[in-house]
Amino acid sequence: MSERVDLWNNGNLVQDIFLGEIKVPVKVLRNDSFQAWYLLQPRENGNKSSKTDDLGSLRLNICYTEDCVLPSEYYTSLRNLLLKSSEVQPISASAAYILSEVCRDKYDAVLPLVRLLLHHHKLVPFVAAVAELDLKDTQEANTIFRGNSLATRCVDEMMKIVGKHYLKVTLKPVIDEICESPKPCEIDPIRLREGDNVEINMENLRYYVDKVFREIVRSSISCPTLMCDVFYSLRHLAAKRFPNDPHVQYSAVSSFVFLRFFAVAVVSPHTFHLRPHHPDAQTSRTLTLISKAIQTLGSWGSLTKSKLSSFKETFMCEFFKTFQEDKFTESVKKFLDDVSSTESKEPSGLSEPVHLKEGEMYKRAQGRTRIGKKNFKKRWFCLTSREFTYHKQQDKEPIFTIPIKNILAVEKLDESSFNKKNMFQVLHGEKPLYIQANNCVEASEWIEALCRVTRCNQKRLSFYHPSAFLNGNWLCCKATIENTVGCAPCTADVPADTQIEIDGDRETERIYSLFTINMSKLQKLEEACGSIAVYQGPRKEPDDYSNFTIEDSVATFHTLKQIIDTVEKLNESHEKYQKKRSSSAKYGSEENPIVGKVS
Repeated sequence: MSERVDLWNNGNLVQDIFLGEIKVPVKVLRNDSFQAWYLLQPRENGNKSSKTDDLGSLRLNICYTEDCVLPSEYYTSLRNLLLKSSEVQPISASAAYILSEVCRDKYDAVLPLVRLLLHHHKLVPFVAAVAELDLKDTQEANTIFRGNSLATRCVDEMMKIVGKHYLKVTLKPVIDEICESPKPCEIDPIRLREGDNVEINMENLRYYVDKVFREIVRSSISCPTLMCDVFYSLRHLAAKRFPNDPHVQYSAVSSFVFLRFFAVAVVSPHTFHLRPHHPDAQTSRTLTLISKAIQTLGSWGSLTKSKLSSFKETFMCEFFKTFQEDKFTESVKKFLDDVSSTESKEPSGLSEPVHLKEGEMYKRAQGRTRIGKKNFKKRWFCLTSREFTYHKQQDKEPIFTIPIKNILAVEKLDESSFNKKNMFQVLHGEKPLYIQANNCVEASEWIEALCRVTRCNQKRLSFYHPSAFLNGNWLCCKATIENTVGCAPCTADVPADTQIEIDGDRETERIYSLFTINMSKLQKLEEACGSIAVYQGPRKEPDDYSNFTIEDSVATFHTLKQIIDTVEKLNESHEKYQKKRSSSAKYGSEENPIVGKVS
């Protein structure tokens, strides 16, 4: 006789979700000291037969992957090998690039690779390196970054990770309006239903496209720093590759931010968490038309007459004749300048300072060397697109002004500095400005707002001091020189929630698993590099590695040897860990749970 225990998730707004069940013998429950871990099992229907309506059938293809993540020190060699990939010459001989080459599906490699590089602040140089390799094979400027290469997939994955909040603040309000108060927008004569008015539909579609487009081109100030840095690199590389084409620096960026980011989010808002569910058929069709329009408007120079004549759908060509070419092209140009420049600029189309945030907080007097309550004064803070100021009271003249271009970093401050919570610091070349917000939410909002508006400052710091300089030394690293370089890497390049979500060891373990699965390919590639380096003759067995990129056989061979040696050492570590687990971990413990139902 046994008791059944079911586990459900009631966090879903629609209905509870069954997660699994276990069966525990009643006799063990009589023992007050009984404790054990069980693996959840699928629901058991028994031998009861139930008559239900035929609801159809669904075929699933499920892939289950189990990774055993070892302590961090076990991954040091493999992690370092991957993180130094951007420094390897040529980039095709790097461990990260080889990973993408040996995996059948590049996406399997890109997902953990981007997360790992992002977590360790190594993504931008790697993307620049693989993009430069990508451009070597690009013969025409109008096809730049249009394929599914390692470079484009890395940028796509990066935008999905760091651009979540950007999409939310930019598109969610207008997407909600379209989904919750839909207007008919069908302009395809074949799809029109009886009673539809194509002119009204075109006006509705034009209204939505105008609104989405306007929100995008005004959103540059919200674009994450990391995205801006990547776009700047792509723009620079494209201009270098095609020096005689003045427009390629814009199309290199628009091919990502418009075609592969905003347009995709518009057509599938549920996949970017902009909507809770897939939209209905009519709304989905409206979003598809808007997405097509955004892609076209965002393509640099796409509104020329020659481009209009190349539309596959005649109705779309007619629709775009209503757009003023110069107005939209200039808006796109200004937006792309803003998100891919190294200079701090005003938001698109705005010449006056933009008011971004204001509120009352506490400021610590600058230059004070001792801790004391009197050092903290209540002040009114104001942030615009040009300056950050504080005042004695609202509507009073500012006491102190920091130009936005002078801000070097904005970071949290350790609570231990002044025994106060919710503090952050603004570094600007003089004494650090220490500020205490009223609560943790307010502190995060101010840090985010200040980071957004200063993201393009050329002299941004890479390192900072998490604590204050008091009584002759930095509390964090004990350095005695006040202007010494910081002891911790700045975190403003990556949103805080991204850092929390990424487990570097977990991603390294996933990459190790991929190398293990593809060990035979690694060995064949190593043999190919060896034969090329030694004999400089024709490649043997071309079918085995003809699709691999081998620019430098010696450098690639060297990296492959390091990868294989590192993976083999990790194999040994995994085997030792599994043996130790099976021999020492108690059956029924968290490390060695009970598998299957106990009757």
